[in-house]
Amino acid sequence: MLIGVPKEIKNHEYRVGLTPSGVKELVKQGHTVMIQKYAGDEIGFSAHQYIGAGAQIVESAEEIFARADMIVKVKEPQASEIAMLRAGQILFTYLHLAPDPEQTQGLINSDCIAIAYETVTDGRGGLPLLAPMSEVAGRMSIQAGAHCLEKAQGGAGILLSGVPGVAPANVVVLGGGVVGINAARMAMGLGAKVAIFDVSLNRLKEIDTQFGPQLTTLYSTTDAIEVALASADLVIGAVLIPGAAAPKLVSKQMLKLMKPGSVLVDVAIDQGGCFETSHPTTHESPTYVVDNIIHYCVANMPGGVARTATLALTNATLPFVLAIANKGWKHALNDDIHLRNGLNICHGKVTYAAVARDLELDYTPAELLL
Repeated sequence: MLIGVPKEIKNHEYRVGLTPSGVKELVKQGHTVMIQKYAGDEIGFSAHQYIGAGAQIVESAEEIFARADMIVKVKEPQASEIAMLRAGQILFTYLHLAPDPEQTQGLINSDCIAIAYETVTDGRGGLPLLAPMSEVAGRMSIQAGAHCLEKAQGGAGILLSGVPGVAPANVVVLGGGVVGINAARMAMGLGAKVAIFDVSLNRLKEIDTQFGPQLTTLYSTTDAIEVALASADLVIGAVLIPGAAAPKLVSKQMLKLMKPGSVLVDVAIDQGGCFETSHPTTHESPTYVVDNIIHYCVANMPGGVARTATLALTNATLPFVLAIANKGWKHALNDDIHLRNGLNICHGKVTYAAVARDLELDYTPAELLL
């Protein structure tokens, strides 16, 4: 199979879809890999390294989209990239379609086969291609929030850890999944006082067993969140419903409960965000203020630590890239229900139920197209 890796074009996005190591594995198994020039230069993966691994270096994204059987990316395709997709071409990347009707319609019109990292599953009920970036984003959310709390950034001027004689900050984490646990771990490591919310009692029990009294676990209701907001210095939005739009857990009205200069970090922004006042921002301009509350809603947070994130992501995606390349997409998806769960758009049909529901589109089970 001819596999193409274009340079990412989203604002301050430096990750790349394949590392030289991944290229070497694909070439070893008889495939051809094209890498766009400079795709990995910013994070230390040079053209020389890719050539050494057996890749072809091409000048333009246009050539990659025109020739490749499968496009391997990191972020969702931008409008200019969607316009280059061909009928029957495989696209393997993060998509986050539920809050993005324009991208969804573009992929439907392209007649491509779009497989989303974030809905591929595993035998334990997890999301193995989302988990590495959730780990990164969860940990980064505390770094970002701590920075936003500094007075020079518009925050309340609070140090997460406090100091002897001064109380630490209160951190509230909404969601006990991978993002939430990693955010809580980082916040506790810095000495903050942390509470984590979830609607699963079993999950709260697991978290309580893992961390003990150092971490407060709370069942998530509107009332409980409102009480927590009143004393919160930093709130992390870490809720996830796989493939679907994130629920709005904090309304605009609820911001009035918070202290001026407090910070909201919405890690769920790729799925539309879990704060009513959230809208996507970039690493170039990461924050805005609503009712004296700082909002950090960068839609590609792991892009800020792009080398670490690329290595973590490609460790997880490479086995699936190899399966698709070795078997072809139909055979690979028929053989593996977990990879099949990643199919979101296929030949003009929406094949992921949550996306179809949230965007009010017709749903076609993937099995009918295989």
